[in-house]
Amino acid sequence: MGLVVLLVLVAIALMVWEPLAARPGEAPTAGRIYEAEIVRDDFGVPHIYGATDADVAFGVAIAHAEDDFSTLQDVIAMARGRYGAIAGEEGAQVDYAYHLLDARGTAERQFTRLPEDTQELFNAYAVGLNQFAEENAGEVKLRNLFPVNGEDVAAGFALRQPFFFGLNNTIGPLVDSEDRNPEPGPPLAALPLHMGEDGEHAGSNAFAIAPEKSGDDVTRLVSNSHQPLRGGVAWYELVVQSEEGWHFAGANFPGSPFPFLGHNPDLGWTNTVNVPDMVDVYELTVDEAGENYLLDGEWLPLESRRVWLGVAMGPFDLPVPQTVYRSVHGPVVKNDDGYFAIRYGGIDNLDNLDAYYRLNKAGSLEEFRAILARMDIPSTNFVYADAEGNIGYFYNAAIPDRVEGPDWRGVLPGDRSDLIWQGPVAFEELPQIVNPESGWLFNANNTPFSAAGEGSDLDPAEYSPVLGIETRSTNRARRAARLMSLPGVIDRGRLEEIKYDTAYDREGYVAAMLDSVAALELEDGTLLHRAQGLLGGWDLDADGDGGADALALLMIRPFMRADYQSGEIPDAREELERSAEHLMEHFGRLDPPLGDVLRLRQGDVDLPLDGGSDTLRASTLWDIDEDGRLSLRHGDSFIQFVEWAPGERVRSQSIQPFGAATTRPESPHYTDQMQLFVDHELKPVWFWREDVLANASRRYSVRSAAQ
Repeated sequence: MGLVVLLVLVAIALMVWEPLAARPGEAPTAGRIYEAEIVRDDFGVPHIYGATDADVAFGVAIAHAEDDFSTLQDVIAMARGRYGAIAGEEGAQVDYAYHLLDARGTAERQFTRLPEDTQELFNAYAVGLNQFAEENAGEVKLRNLFPVNGEDVAAGFALRQPFFFGLNNTIGPLVDSEDRNPEPGPPLAALPLHMGEDGEHAGSNAFAIAPEKSGDDVTRLVSNSHQPLRGGVAWYELVVQSEEGWHFAGANFPGSPFPFLGHNPDLGWTNTVNVPDMVDVYELTVDEAGENYLLDGEWLPLESRRVWLGVAMGPFDLPVPQTVYRSVHGPVVKNDDGYFAIRYGGIDNLDNLDAYYRLNKAGSLEEFRAILARMDIPSTNFVYADAEGNIGYFYNAAIPDRVEGPDWRGVLPGDRSDLIWQGPVAFEELPQIVNPESGWLFNANNTPFSAAGEGSDLDPAEYSPVLGIETRSTNRARRAARLMSLPGVIDRGRLEEIKYDTAYDREGYVAAMLDSVAALELEDGTLLHRAQGLLGGWDLDADGDGGADALALLMIRPFMRADYQSGEIPDAREELERSAEHLMEHFGRLDPPLGDVLRLRQGDVDLPLDGGSDTLRASTLWDIDEDGRLSLRHGDSFIQFVEWAPGERVRSQSIQPFGAATTRPESPHYTDQMQLFVDHELKPVWFWREDVLANASRRYSVRSAAQ
C-alpha cells in the first residue's frame, strides 16, 4: 500500500511541478485603458484602428488571438522558457536555447532602455494577450502562462532573432557532441536545435521595379516570403492605423505588435534571409574543476546555472536538469572536446524592437535608410520602393567588426580579449544599391552581387572577405536574374510571370543531380532504369505539364538541401530508388501528374499545387501524408504586390495559402484564400478606411479592463 501511495504522490508531483516552479507572470504596471476598433474585411483580415499606437497594439493582440490563440500561446511559452511543457522533447530543446542564449536576461537588461513609446507598444500588446486569455480561459494550454508583460514578449524576440541568420548551424554541431545530460531524462542533445527543419531551407523572393522600367510609370514592389505555412514563424496579415501617424499594411509573426514587412502610404519593403558570417566560436582554456577560464593571463569565473526543463509526456511533465554556461564572449557549450564560447551579431541587443516600429512609420528613403544605419536589425536583406519612384536593395546585417588577420571561419583562441569584438561594422561598409540604371532589383537568398543586372551590380572585390558575405546563388536567383535581364519593360503581367515561374536552370545542384542519375549503370527494363529514362527527358519545369515533374520534385529536395547546407551530395541511386518506389507504392506509376502528388491541404479542402523546391513559385517543404501525397508546409506564404501610380494613392493586393483564421476550423476564413492561392490570384488589400468599410464583414470595438 505504501508503494502505491508513493507512486500516486510521484504522479501528482509530475503533473503539477512545472507550472508551480515556473517564473511567476506579471501583468504590465497599472496604467491607462486601451481601446481599439477592429474591422474585418470580406476575407477576415483585421484592420485595427486606435487613437494611439499603443491602442492599436492592444487591438493587434486581440485580433490575432481571435484567429490563432493556439500559436500565440506557443510563442509566449517559448518566450518564458516553458515550451517543453507543451511540445515535449522538441519544445524542451527550444527551452534549452532560451536559457543558453540568456533570452530572459537580455530582455531584463535591454527592455527598459528602449524608448518609452516602444515599451508602451509592447506592454499594450501584452495587455491584449492577457485579456483574451482571461476571457477565454478554456483555450489556455498551460497553467500560469499568463499574465505576461512587454518584457516577456521582448524575450521572445531575443530568443528567435539569431536563428534567422543560422545560429543553429553553429550551435547544433557543438551541442550534438555534448555530454550534458548525465541525469535521467530524454537525450535532448540528440534533438535539432533550430526552430524546426524549415530553418534549414529559409528562402524568399523580393522584386522592385522603378517607374521608368515598368512600362506604365508605376513603381512596383513584390513581397514573396517563404515561411512555414503554420506555426510560430508563419505570417499573419493585418492593417493598422492610428491617429499618431501609424498606417501600415503587411504581415507579422505571432508575438509581434507590428508588421515586419509591407507598406505605408509613402514607402514599403520586403525581406529575404541572408547568411553572412555572423557567428564566431572560441575555445576556452578552463581549469580542471571547470570553474574558471583563462583570458589575457588571468583566470575569470565561468558562469554556470542549473535550469530545469519541463518535458511533456502525456499527462506528466518530466523535469530534466541542465547546466548552462556563459563567459564574457557569450554563451558557452560544454562538450566532449571542451568548452566553446559563442558570440554572434546582435548579441544582447534588443533595439530591433524599436527599429522595426520606426520603419513602420518612416516617410522617406532618407528616413528609412537612417533607421537601417543604426544596425539594430541583426540580419535580412531589405528590398525597398516608394511613392517617389525610388527602389533600393540593402544587404542589412550586424556583421561583427572584426580585426584583419585571424581565421574567423575557424575556432578562435578564447584566451585573447582582442578577439572579442564589441559591435557591428558601419552600415556604409555593406552592399547596397539605390536606383540602379537597370530599373529593377531582386533578391532570392543569393549573393548581393547579383541584384540589378549587368552594369548595375556591385563588385565583390570592393568588400572585405572578413565580412563573410555569401557568394552562393540559388535556382530562384538564377531564374530571376535571367528573366529580369531580358529586353523590354517589366510590366505587371511580366512581373507576375516571373514571380510564378516554375522552371529550373540546368546549373548547380540541379545539374549535379541530373548528371549523377544519368551516369548510373542500370539494368534495362528495371524500375530504376525506367525512372532514369523518365528523369533524363524532364523539361526542367515544375509546372505540372510534364510526366517527370513528380519524380523530379522528389529527387531535387535532398540535393537542394545538401547545397544549402554545404553538406555531402546525396547518393543518386539511393535517391532515385526512394523516389521511384514512393511513386509506385502510392500512385502505381512513375509519372503521375504533379498536382496529384503535391497538395495544399487544410481541413476538408485539398487542392493541387505546382512549383518545387527552389523555384520562384516555391513549394519548398512538405509532409508525406498517409496516402503518399505531399502536403505543403513551407514555401510561398504571404505574397503582396504594391503599386504607386503617378498622382494616385498606394494600392496593393495580397494572398495567403489558407486564410486569416489559420487555427479556427469553424471560421469561414479558415480556408477561403486557398483556391486563389493555387490559381496564382490575389485579393485586394483595403488599405484606405473608406474602402475597408465598404467591404467589411464585421466591425466591433475592444477595450481593456481597468488596470
